[in-house]
Amino acid sequence: MTRDEKIDEASLSPRAREQRERILVAAQHCFVKYGFHAASMANIAEAAAMSAGLIYRYFPNKSSIVLAIIERQSEMELEDIRALSASTDPVEALMECFVEWSRPRPDMRIMNAALFLETSAEATRDKQVGKAIHHADELACAEFRQWLEQPAEQGGIGMSTTISERRSLAMMLLIEGLAVRAARDPKLDTQLLREALAEVVPYLMGE
Repeated sequence: MTRDEKIDEASLSPRAREQRERILVAAQHCFVKYGFHAASMANIAEAAAMSAGLIYRYFPNKSSIVLAIIERQSEMELEDIRALSASTDPVEALMECFVEWSRPRPDMRIMNAALFLETSAEATRDKQVGKAIHHADELACAEFRQWLEQPAEQGGIGMSTTISERRSLAMMLLIEGLAVRAARDPKLDTQLLREALAEVVPYLMGE
């Protein structure tokens, strides 16, 4: 499903939006459990407790579900970046994300670390997925740059455009690295991580 073909959720009835979200949550559960390729529409139908025929009313194929989940995760990521920018303690905000990622739930609101790894791998095989992820990355970097360049009196950092471009990329790398680490080492010493972030984050947020 391309961005031109995607469903306008605002035009859907509350019931239809609820059904669509139910399918996406079930699909996310299946993709984390089985992987994109091994998960079938039958698996998704069973997890959603609905017929495959009903799922096809909302999504023409599995690829369209994958793209919708990437879009859904991107929207959540933008919300998390805004929450980070509004936080009085960015280190603790990042720690909260890591703890959540370390205790994955298929229906978790924030980015699921295992799903992040799965979509990253799929991007190397599927051009549409790769394009969708690239677009999501562009939006996230732009959100970071807006925060970093915004004047301090307006809640930003007041960085120059040149510096914010580099620092926004570094912040993205840091957050993605935390997600990977949460998936690979969920029992990581949180105090050690907090101390490590306390050394790095102030630098990234300073001129």
